[in-house]
Amino acid sequence: MSNATGTNVLFLWSAISNFMPILGAFISDSFLGRFHVIAMGTVISLIGISMLWLTAVLPQARPPYCASPMVEPCASPKAAQLALLFSSFALMSIGAGGIRPCSLAFGADQFYNPSDPKNKRVLQSFFNWYYASVGLAIMISITILVYIQVKAGWIIGFGVPAGLMFLSTVMFLVGSPLYIKLNPNKSLFISFAKVMKAAWNNRDLALPPTESGGAIWYFHKGSNLIAPTEKLRFLNKACMIRNSEDKGMDGRAVNPWNLCTVKQVEEFKALIKVLPIWSSGIIIAVTLSQHSFPVLQAMSMDRHLVPVGFEIPAGSFGLFAMISLTIWVAAYDRIIVPLLSKFTKRSRGFSLKERMGMGLVVSCVATAVAAMVEHKRRTTAIRQGLADDPYKTVRMSAMWLVPQYSLIGLAEGLNAIGQIEFYYSQFPKSMASIGVALFALGMAVGNLIGSLIVSLINSETKKHGKVSWVSNSLNKGHYDYYYWVLTILSVINVFYYLLCCWAFGSLEKENKREWDEGEDTQDELEPDDLAKGMGSPHLIY
Repeated sequence: MSNATGTNVLFLWSAISNFMPILGAFISDSFLGRFHVIAMGTVISLIGISMLWLTAVLPQARPPYCASPMVEPCASPKAAQLALLFSSFALMSIGAGGIRPCSLAFGADQFYNPSDPKNKRVLQSFFNWYYASVGLAIMISITILVYIQVKAGWIIGFGVPAGLMFLSTVMFLVGSPLYIKLNPNKSLFISFAKVMKAAWNNRDLALPPTESGGAIWYFHKGSNLIAPTEKLRFLNKACMIRNSEDKGMDGRAVNPWNLCTVKQVEEFKALIKVLPIWSSGIIIAVTLSQHSFPVLQAMSMDRHLVPVGFEIPAGSFGLFAMISLTIWVAAYDRIIVPLLSKFTKRSRGFSLKERMGMGLVVSCVATAVAAMVEHKRRTTAIRQGLADDPYKTVRMSAMWLVPQYSLIGLAEGLNAIGQIEFYYSQFPKSMASIGVALFALGMAVGNLIGSLIVSLINSETKKHGKVSWVSNSLNKGHYDYYYWVLTILSVINVFYYLLCCWAFGSLEKENKREWDEGEDTQDELEPDDLAKGMGSPHLIY
């Protein structure tokens, strides 16, 4: 495939993989439970990666090898070959939709014991080890596995993760008799649908004046939320009691699609309020999803650590982003926060809004640095007479790419983690999973936007016989211009974020809302929902 087409395929695959966990969470919470969803996701992932392995094993499953696509015409893949490849991608995305939203929560189910006074510490330790295992897995995948793929070929390179996935599937299923398996409880998605439906059904009701307090609001006994807030006031009609027939003898709503609790309405409002700030994370998601083009740049550069030393695989440079993110998280938690708290009098150092904003600014710097490095690489290649030969190595160290990777890692550590903490701070425990779901959705939309940007740039810049900016030949194209486009969009996004922060209002004031977090309220979740509320961290990466 051409560089633009291949990049778009990966963008779309990543987008679908980030959309699917929302569906997986819904099926898990509402119908099947976490164990069955993880089991199905694991098996489907194994089938998908095995099919991908077959594209390397079977010569008939791929087009014949083409050494120089810029010099000789290459055979296009047949429809059946593309169908096999895309089917493997689709199955892996479906599998991710089952595993990602449930794995951490299912693990927490095994340790949740509210009668144990040390239970909170045990859960915290489990979460820390889970995060550490995910980080270690990512580092292994972009170093050892990439090295195997480069040195041993794609048959072994795809065979190793397929074998590991088979081992994972067997281990998970064999352990089935030992697991604590909680039944599905309820879904927030359905709760939100009820609020929208009830508000629409009651659209003709007249809301009372703000100061009158004359409306009768529906809430369960023991709830802290006995009256809705005035923001997004039209949704308050969903919890207005029209007459005595709306409630049964037990005090419950006769039709929950016509009458919702104040808590349900406020939860839905909390989600709507964070959407503008959430939307400001879409452009940085495009930046964080830049995987293909930097790898192509690295392939054209000298990747030796020393003149005759070890050669770093092109696909392993993402390790520098992971290292940068890890160092930042550790330094921020252990060094920066204690120092800042002395001056700001805030226990968390920078506010969540400040962290997210700083991440957006750093992402602007990252794409600008990427544009400048690519300009230097391209200029050097042309000066060395490689304008028509993109497959020869430019005499320029690939270590020039390290700063942009490091800045991307820092931007992710600031904005991505800040986003999730921000969502958690605005929602009750019962909505904690929405935080990771929102972040995953933002990454998915960012992937789609990234694909659209590449497609538009490719189609517009190659008109009238010109060479596309994202041409197959890096030295003839202008990938530096592409990065400048991302920089301009990122700068505009910073100002959009500032506008969203102004519209949102004071974060401290919003955090003073007293949600129903006790277990004595009738509309509260079951005890296992502490685990259900926890999201999966591998969406961050």
